[in-house]
Amino acid sequence: MSQPDALTADAILDASGLNCPEPVMMLHNKVRDLVAGGVLKVIATDPSTRRDIPKFCMFLGHELLDQQEQAGTYLYWIRKKTEG
Repeated sequence: MSQPDALTADAILDASGLNCPEPVMMLHNKVRDLVAGGVLKVIATDPSTRRDIPKFCMFLGHELLDQQEQAGTYLYWIRKKTEG
């Protein structure tokens, strides 16, 4: 995993206060609008995102660059897969 402070996000999705399945549904829409290879930072408070977001990335071929937990907030950096 790279240093999160060094990761620059092209877009941010703040799903704080939302519960499953809303964060992943919002993530799906946000990733669709992101350019290929772009980085999305996700902020969530639902613990189920620890399971759901890595599965989402694996299933759809996106790269989970890093994930952190800070005082009940879950942070994810996702690189959208390049087309092809």
